[in-house]
Amino acid sequence: MEFTTLGRSALRVSRICLGTMTFGEQVDEAATQALLDHAVASGINFIDTAEMYPVPARSATFGETEALIGRWLAARPGRREQLVLASKVSGPSRGYDWIRAGSADLRAADIIAACEDSLRRLRTDFIDLYQIHWPNRHVPMFGGQYFDPAREQAVTPIEEQLQALARLVEAGKVRHIGLSNETPYGVAEFVRLAEQQGLPRIVSVQNAYSLVNRVPDNGLDEALHRHQVSLLAYSPLGFGTLSGKYDALGLADPARPGRLSLFESMKKQRWARPETLAAARRYNQLARDHGLTPAAMALAWVDGRWLTASTIIGITDRAQLDENIAAFGRRLSPELLAEIDRIRWEIRDPAQ
Repeated sequence: MEFTTLGRSALRVSRICLGTMTFGEQVDEAATQALLDHAVASGINFIDTAEMYPVPARSATFGETEALIGRWLAARPGRREQLVLASKVSGPSRGYDWIRAGSADLRAADIIAACEDSLRRLRTDFIDLYQIHWPNRHVPMFGGQYFDPAREQAVTPIEEQLQALARLVEAGKVRHIGLSNETPYGVAEFVRLAEQQGLPRIVSVQNAYSLVNRVPDNGLDEALHRHQVSLLAYSPLGFGTLSGKYDALGLADPARPGRLSLFESMKKQRWARPETLAAARRYNQLARDHGLTPAAMALAWVDGRWLTASTIIGITDRAQLDENIAAFGRRLSPELLAEIDRIRWEIRDPAQ
């Protein structure tokens, strides 16, 4: 297993991060514990979760993934010190009225309270990397394409959020801080304020990055490089579209159910767009033409990008986990990379 450090910190993480959004919904407790054990035994030391997991988000399961991880840790004395554990505080409401009563703001007090709740569920005294799940201000995200100044509203500013995170760091409850679903402006502003006021500096940004969503290549890459902030790439398989499971029958294939076919709410997301499925078929066939499985090529591509520090994989069974791990460390040929870029030139980023 290869390791890297995040940002300017000494936080050393495996280049494969185990994502946990399926734990507690598609994956029950016994399977969750077995998968966590196998991931750690395979050399993964980096586990990412969030207060709102599992996904799809529901009031009945809010916080359940953290609770599952907490029970797993409690049953394995000494394991916590071997791991880098990341979690996230949800941003302003996106229709989730059970999170802070559907508030359209993420206040400093909310960040403190959410972290305390996560610590309790995770049964740990500290979180290695605590992230804001999505920005408080209006930005185009989760399928949005355009910034609209008319949608701006008064919310808690970045400075106050950063000060709240600083209090958690000072108290020893959080070691390092990061962002998720963030823009180049957000990265630059968090860094500027931290350096100006002597507050904790973000070490990472967790954003979608895959063959069907290369948005980080359009400006975020420069911001990350110049500010020395690491990218944690999530959805490297485009919510399963780049595994090939939807190629033959689309979302209707009963033999290969995935989140996009199992959950109605997922069918409305960017990953289920006809354009995304069509682009994925092109990439998946390209992989087969070069003697690779679609997942192997997609994961190797993300892992091989200079801006990727660690790739977050989502799994539901051990075979999936082993297949994903095997894809890392592979280097794609210059000819194959050129063909990938040619497809992107035609299709761009359908799952933006």
